[in-house]
Amino acid sequence: TGALKKKKTADIPDLSLSHTHTHVAALVLARGGSKGIPLKNIKLLAGVPLIGWVLRAALDSERFDSVWVSTDHDDIEKVAKSWGARVHRRSPEVSRDGSTSLETIQEFLRSNADVDVVCNVQATSPCLHPSHLQEALKKVLEDGYDSVFSVVRRHQFRWKEVKKGSTECTHPENLDPARRPRRQDWDGELYENGSFYICTRDLILKEGRLQGGKVAYFEMEPQHSVDIDVDIDWPVAEQRVLRYGYFGQGVCLMFLKVSGCLTDGKIFLSASGEDMLCVHTRDSEGIGMLKKDNVEVVLLTSTNDAVTQSLTEKLEKLTGCEVMAVGEEPLQEVQAVVERKKLDWKDVAYMGNDASDASCLSLAGLSAVPADAQEGAINAAKYTCRLDGGVGALREFAEHVVQQKEKAKSQMKQDRIDRNNF
Repeated sequence: TGALKKKKTADIPDLSLSHTHTHVAALVLARGGSKGIPLKNIKLLAGVPLIGWVLRAALDSERFDSVWVSTDHDDIEKVAKSWGARVHRRSPEVSRDGSTSLETIQEFLRSNADVDVVCNVQATSPCLHPSHLQEALKKVLEDGYDSVFSVVRRHQFRWKEVKKGSTECTHPENLDPARRPRRQDWDGELYENGSFYICTRDLILKEGRLQGGKVAYFEMEPQHSVDIDVDIDWPVAEQRVLRYGYFGQGVCLMFLKVSGCLTDGKIFLSASGEDMLCVHTRDSEGIGMLKKDNVEVVLLTSTNDAVTQSLTEKLEKLTGCEVMAVGEEPLQEVQAVVERKKLDWKDVAYMGNDASDASCLSLAGLSAVPADAQEGAINAAKYTCRLDGGVGALREFAEHVVQQKEKAKSQMKQDRIDRNNF
């Protein structure tokens, strides 16, 4: 037995990590020239850009020293940064239709000499959870494996393909037709599901491969093994991700436009010359729901709306929220607050109603517009309320935000149960 062990060890290249601190990077490859679905990497899936699902899982796993997106497209770069990822601008040489993932990852590693282990996370696997990455990384960082990749178990019988025009007969490749096993009596087979590939720097640069050395697999549950390649996959994936996707830890900060969202945009003039705004009790209750669930709410007033500005103190007293004046394009002021609070856009909710809100609506992890919002805002938002602004739309969105936070907590709890019993 000892001799056999020595021979086996000698056949495996020594690719072990020798650094005192191992820099582990997550890398999502997101080329702009997708042929099946144009710019599919940032197309909204269940209200979230496709790469947003995997970036959220990678960041929330808290196991990576850095999280990257490798892209050649400006719009993908913008979305990636909004979700808290760093961006590697790939060269034209690895941005062609025929470029391989290996070539792209090699270029990334040559540009980032400090990275020891890279986890190539596929953008098209939106049901990836932080726990999947956490458990798989243990195999490399603690158990000494050089490469780990995700698989799914399938119970499918395979038959030999017969080319058209051939007189050859087919035959079974993984079963005996005379003794067809029942599903419960057969372990099935393991197939790569493409969710992620983890490997050491040396394996990629010196050996030129993503699987090698001391190899292990990580088995994912079938319900989390989702891949999107063509248009027909999209609606199926959307239903799957709504049920089995990872929705994060929930937002902790919400920006709310006053005019048109908290109010209906109307201004009342009294006989004494006072200006008045109307706030529906449903919406004030919605703010209370958010604050009770530890979501800080910041009200946004326009510097061009003198009436709303004059009522700032009353709004603060009525809602208990900070009121902030923003310009015609609120992105710059809102971005400054997000950065000051050391948050990513995925941690932020935004409710607006105007085309000028489109940038913030697109970037926010959760975003909504009232039913009567401008078309440009509706197209950018992830959720459109059934109600109009000022008559309960905020309450509706508040319920949606709280529901998503509860779903996230429930999923995290279930994830721990599944991983402990899997």
